[in-house]
Amino acid sequence: MGKLLRLDKYLADMGVGTRSQLKEWIRKGRVAVNGETVRSPEQKVAFGTDRVEVDGVLVGYVEKEYYMLNKPAGVVSATEDARHKTVLDLISSRQRKDLFPVGRLDMDTEGLLLITNDGELAHRLLSPKKHVDKVYYVKTDRPIPEDTKKRFSQGIQMEDGTVFQPASMERETDTSAYLTIQEGKFHQVKRMFLAVGCQVIYLKRISMGPLRLDDTLACGAYRKLTEEEIRNLYER
Repeated sequence: MGKLLRLDKYLADMGVGTRSQLKEWIRKGRVAVNGETVRSPEQKVAFGTDRVEVDGVLVGYVEKEYYMLNKPAGVVSATEDARHKTVLDLISSRQRKDLFPVGRLDMDTEGLLLITNDGELAHRLLSPKKHVDKVYYVKTDRPIPEDTKKRFSQGIQMEDGTVFQPASMERETDTSAYLTIQEGKFHQVKRMFLAVGCQVIYLKRISMGPLRLDDTLACGAYRKLTEEEIRNLYER
């Protein structure tokens, strides 16, 4: 038998309605379990075993969801926003109502963003103690100084006292590079390059730990993570 949940929680988790709405619908006889009308919101159901329907429509249960999004510019890394479209608005096939982005990318930054409701995995990827590599592709408005790689490798202290831990940089051209950091401080990549006299004009996250952005994903597109990708994230 699968894990047991209250009927109203089962349906609320799947975004069918609010808990108060669902309690009313259940009491009005609109919900059936295994073909039998149920009028108690407290009734326990087993996901993966019991068949739950609302107005005759089957509602399957998904405990955890994992999506890789190629975040476009102009979208905020948040669960809700009054003025702008959020990254969750782009995940049209999601089933859970409790998804969130793991970390954040600035509004004008593109690239890899993991969307899930797995809090344990999010902690593994975001905790400073875990030292998870995050790789960014950077384009600057002027040539990157020759000593930048060395300066970044030693750590950077900003005028306001902020300290960025040692990072590695691999130059692509005079005005582009790949930067690997293990932190995620506010505007970190942009501020690091400002410290060496360059302004970032394009920024894209390529990878996070073992998870690498799928080259086939167009900007704004997404897909579910594979079982292997999920396993690799937990095994790192």
